[in-house]
Amino acid sequence: MKNNRLTLIFLPFALISLLLVNNCNSSRSITANTNHTEISFDIKTGALLSFIDLADSIAFLEETLPSFSPWEIEIADSGRLNTIDIFDASRFRHWKPNDTTLILEWDRFKEIVPANFAVSAIILLEKTRPMTSLRISLDGTAGIQVNKVAFPRIKIARTEGDEYLAVPEWMGQLIKGPREHLASMKSAVRKYEWSYPGPLSMQCAALYTTGKRGFYASCNDTLAFRKNLAFTLDSTGSLIYQLNSFPAIEPGSDKYEPSYSSIIGSFKGDWITAAEIYREWGSIQKWSRESRFTTGKTPEWLEKTALWVWNRGKSPNVLVPASDLQKRINLPVSVFWHWWHGCSYDDGFPEYIPPREGKNSFISAMSAANEKGINAIVYMNQALWGTTTESWKNEGAERFAAKDLKGNILSHVFNIFSGKPTAYMCMGTQFWKDKYSTLCDSAVNTYGANGVYMDMACLNTMCFDKSHGHPVGGGNYHIQNFSKMTSLIRSKVNDKESLVLAGEGAGEVWLPYLDLFLTLAVSKERYAGPGAWETIPFFQAVYHQYSVTYGNYSSLLVPPYDELWPKQYAPKEPLKMLDRAFSKQFMMEQARSFVWGLQPAISNYQEFLTTERKEEIAYLTELAVVRNKGLQYLLRGKFMRTPHFEIPIKEMDISRLSIYAGKMGESVTSFKGNYPLIYTGTWKTDKNNLGIAIASISDEPFNLDLKFNSMDYHLPFQARSISLIMWKERKSQTTLKVK
Repeated sequence: MKNNRLTLIFLPFALISLLLVNNCNSSRSITANTNHTEISFDIKTGALLSFIDLADSIAFLEETLPSFSPWEIEIADSGRLNTIDIFDASRFRHWKPNDTTLILEWDRFKEIVPANFAVSAIILLEKTRPMTSLRISLDGTAGIQVNKVAFPRIKIARTEGDEYLAVPEWMGQLIKGPREHLASMKSAVRKYEWSYPGPLSMQCAALYTTGKRGFYASCNDTLAFRKNLAFTLDSTGSLIYQLNSFPAIEPGSDKYEPSYSSIIGSFKGDWITAAEIYREWGSIQKWSRESRFTTGKTPEWLEKTALWVWNRGKSPNVLVPASDLQKRINLPVSVFWHWWHGCSYDDGFPEYIPPREGKNSFISAMSAANEKGINAIVYMNQALWGTTTESWKNEGAERFAAKDLKGNILSHVFNIFSGKPTAYMCMGTQFWKDKYSTLCDSAVNTYGANGVYMDMACLNTMCFDKSHGHPVGGGNYHIQNFSKMTSLIRSKVNDKESLVLAGEGAGEVWLPYLDLFLTLAVSKERYAGPGAWETIPFFQAVYHQYSVTYGNYSSLLVPPYDELWPKQYAPKEPLKMLDRAFSKQFMMEQARSFVWGLQPAISNYQEFLTTERKEEIAYLTELAVVRNKGLQYLLRGKFMRTPHFEIPIKEMDISRLSIYAGKMGESVTSFKGNYPLIYTGTWKTDKNNLGIAIASISDEPFNLDLKFNSMDYHLPFQARSISLIMWKERKSQTTLKVK
């Protein structure tokens, strides 16, 4: 196929009658097994000794580890944190009700915990696949504050070959050689750790070596309790996986027993295989069944959006450029609008109202845009309150801010120009839900916005303030209260059917509450520079057909500077043109968005770019037009593995920019990196049609010889037809081979 640049082809556990096993057994271990898996624990201490995939005889644990505890518990005492593990217990007991189940118990601990404190674990091997579920419970917790429970903890053996770690951090990230990169860290603790729900958009991870069995970890928590997933390199060079759960402190409770299990297992494949395993579970959960996209609650204008314009400032710099771009592509363009508000960005929140250009001007501009079919969502951070604002003092906001374990306000300085801090507000307080929903009411009903971008929405803040009326510490009160807040917002909006609520990043548990998710990892090089982590569409591979994702930082101009920020840091040439050397980077970001099923976007669009950067704008608009013709795949399709074919790699120039502008005027840093010249994504419709999205960023034509087995996609054997969806009809050669 000759191509010019782009082408689109198209448990909880049941009660068990227990059999006591004599602890005088001379065997060294207690073992459970199936045809797939064997797992064993030390008979004296309960240390995890082996975890074996029997099909391929792969041992996932390092050799005999009787001195390594499979769990750790962190106890908070007068501001200090103490840790206990299996070696602090004076007694270990075990039961084996059947061949696939183990029950372990540790008690008679030292003075750190009450005399009746006990830890128990249930290990259950699945009979039909190589997966094992593990659940822990703590008894005798009254009077102590359990801060963290780490279970399971597993030292993972190294296998020969190239090792990869895939995690759904926001959209998804993949790293080659995670042990080596952790070893290169200069910090005392060499660790990767992600919080869920939050930057970890799904509760799973995969560590694998090409062509061999990989280690799969997940969690079957359907209620979104706070937890962290971590991989740590210890002082001996061993890689440790552990799941950290953060209990909610319930007054009077004498037991902590998570309602979910941790899952560990083996698989053969790559991150796509792991995504398919997780999708089998995730797609039947409540958040998938009740997602706003699945239930048809997302507004029609959102689903028809062909392109987003992400501009900042007053309406002439935002709505006018969007109108220009809509005329050029003759398709619906929507607006993602920052800096419309009256306060300084990143320190003046939540003093958004009135808009900086004035009430009448803003309303008039929004009304004119709507008449042209242009819809706009406006920025309003749903977590932060500037601690130097008048409203912070006048409204007594400090009382309702999230607090840490010692009672301090959780705050951070995001604005590097002013240096003014903002505090995280507690979602569990009615005060904050009322405050934010009222602001949304004004933005939509009074000022005419079509929706709200709720920045930092897909994050989860723990709060230890006992006066807020929620369980202290971890738990799942944050997402429960987020649900209440979005319901409150929607109840106040006049035109409920057309309202869009969008959030930062992506997250499975937010699917029933948000219409739209901003997935910026498409532009990871632009905001973080080239690095060891490679962006992958992990979230889309699991939840594309249940969600609408959009956006990137892709821009042809240097980022703007807020006119309300300190003047001394303002750039001399605002919105300066980026060097043409970075054109391929712009195209790469757009190609990724296209083939990964995102709604495309451009940041800082200005009309003069259509002549000054004609090639890049033409590429963007052609992609948007082609995508619009293939919405059954690229909006609603289910992610599939793309048939293999050789893709050329080439070194290109990469620009790293601060998100807005460099404090000392240095906002652009140049790198070199090797990247594919062709990007692909494969999608399947509910009518069993297969579409392969292909986008080239090369200046040269290339030939594709697509070969795939129809059985791999559950397609009829006789399906031998191929159709092309292209920007314009072009002569091309196609070769389709179906086995």
